[in-house]
Amino acid sequence: MTVTMHSDAWLVVIDPQRIFASPDSPWGSPMFTDILDPVRRLAAVAGDRTVVTRWVSPDPAQGSWAPYLQAWPFADVPDDDPLFDVVDELADLARTVVTATTFGKWGPTLAEVTGPTPRLVIAGVATDCCVISTALAAADAGATVTIVSDACAGSTPENHRSALAVMGLYPPQITIATTAEVLA
Repeated sequence: MTVTMHSDAWLVVIDPQRIFASPDSPWGSPMFTDILDPVRRLAAVAGDRTVVTRWVSPDPAQGSWAPYLQAWPFADVPDDDPLFDVVDELADLARTVVTATTFGKWGPTLAEVTGPTPRLVIAGVATDCCVISTALAAADAGATVTIVSDACAGSTPENHRSALAVMGLYPPQITIATTAEVLA
C-alpha cells in the first residue's frame, strides 16, 4: 500500500517532551534524538496542520494513576515543571498544543482540532505507550492513521518494534510507513 501525506492530513507529534527525551530521565527514550530530523521534515510539509501533544501528571491522581505515580514519583510534578516542556529542538512546531493527563491523546480536545474522523500522521514518543494508545483510540473512533516508523521513538528499540507490529495488525485503519514514504 502506498502512503503519502495528504493535504488534509494532520501531523500529530506525540509528547516530544524533556521527560521522554532526556537521557537523565527514567522515561528517556534512547531513540529520541534519531526522530528529530524526520519530525521536522514532516512538520515542514504539514505546516499549520501540525499538533504537538504533552503528557502531564494528573492532579489529583485518581484510580490507577495514584499507584502509578507512587511508582514513578519523579513524574508527579506540576504541569508547568520543566520536565513537561517540549524539547527545544521541536518547540517551534507547537502551533497547536494539546495537553492531557492520559497516555492516549485521542479524545475531545484533539478531535476538536482535527475533526472527528481525520487523517492523522503520527510521530513522537513513546511508540510503545503514548503513540500506540493514541493510534488505537483514534482508529477506533474512525480516524485514518499513519504511524511514521522512523519518526517514533520507543522506550527501547525492541519495544518500538513490538508496538509497530501490534499497530500493523490494524490495516487499513492504521498503516505503518517511513518518513520517505509519507513524503513521497
